[in-house]
Amino acid sequence: MKEYKVVVPRLGMLKRIEKMEDLLNQYARQGWVVKQIAVNWSTIIFERDKNR
Repeated sequence: MKEYKVVVPRLGMLKRIEKMEDLLNQYARQGWVVKQIAVNWSTIIFERDKNR
């Protein structure tokens, strides 16, 4: 079974790329995998196995 998380990133205007990278790496360390990123980065959908 899978579980999903929807994140609305608050990145600001300065160092936006670095903040996005840090956010993605933070969730990756918790076992989350990116399933979709909205075109304007307004939402990110992550997925992982629920019974891990």
